Amino acid sequence: MTGVVGPPMAGALPPHVRLLLLTDGTRISRVLHVVAELGIADELADGPLDVPTLAARTDAHTDSLGRVLRVAAAFGLFEEAPDGRYGLTELSQALRSDVPGSQRDMVLYNGDDVMWRSYGRLIHTVRTGEPAFEDVFGHGFFAHLEQNPRTGALFDRAMTGMSRATTAMLLDGFDFGRFTRITDVGGGHGYFLAEVLKRHPGSTGTLVDRPAVAEEAGKLLDAAGVADRAEVVAGDFFEALPPGADAYVLKAVLHDWDDEHAVRILGRIREALADRPGGRLLICEFLVGPAGRWDRGKLLDLDMMLRFGGRERDEEQWRALLAAAGLELVNDPVPGRWAVLECRPADTG
Repeated sequence: MTGVVGPPMAGALPPHVRLLLLTDGTRISRVLHVVAELGIADELADGPLDVPTLAARTDAHTDSLGRVLRVAAAFGLFEEAPDGRYGLTELSQALRSDVPGSQRDMVLYNGDDVMWRSYGRLIHTVRTGEPAFEDVFGHGFFAHLEQNPRTGALFDRAMTGMSRATTAMLLDGFDFGRFTRITDVGGGHGYFLAEVLKRHPGSTGTLVDRPAVAEEAGKLLDAAGVADRAEVVAGDFFEALPPGADAYVLKAVLHDWDDEHAVRILGRIREALADRPGGRLLICEFLVGPAGRWDRGKLLDLDMMLRFGGRERDEEQWRALLAAAGLELVNDPVPGRWAVLECRPADTG
């Protein structure tokens, strides 16, 4: 089973059909979510299976599952053989839970109520400028995660998977080893800082985050074998930060916030750099690409808007935000992807 049957090429369809195809996104994403939740890709890891076997293994209704798998195969997620068996394709390999780079948790998260119900109220945000999440659930996003441990655990797993992928990309593309002392502000459980220190034995690090998060970070840094070169400080990026670092890192922090709050966070970094000539701020975020071109950051921007009132930013928006906090961009990051924005206080060399 080597061939892959995919959807018809959109460019070959009449405009009105292409328009309707765009509205099928909800249907397709729900199909993807169901096969991920059932663990179909894991069941097919050892080879193709027929629908009755898959239904029995996943406690599913045979006819209903078969109709869902038929749609999934039409979009190249599985291969459908003439004898009725289904097998993995390159796409569904990434849905397996036991492979490096697995996307199963991210698929489950993207299909969870916490995501799709907010998108169902996109019009509320467009009309009011207020996060749809609060309109739907009656409270903020992080409060929701605390009140719903299952969703909170799924969010953590999905973000950890994303962090692993983006961390490798960022470390491959930027020399963090230039800096002797690195402070990761809002560093979460410490995965990014641990990877930086593992790659650069001459560097030391500090992680700053909320007390409950910082406690977990200490365990991860110890397990990574870098605890002797790292310290964990309970803190808040809206308050004064530990001084003395050569570089302060903000990874996937500022996109959670509107410009007003982001400038406050940047102001704290600016203060911490005051006694470090040559010190740098390294912002690790998705850099939105040029107008009229596809990049995933433009969709992620809607996630930020709906959940928090935050945003993904293009280079012009970053430069304006940095200037408002007395900082300036000194490198040329590549747009349309995750990037490291190297910044310095605007009045220094």
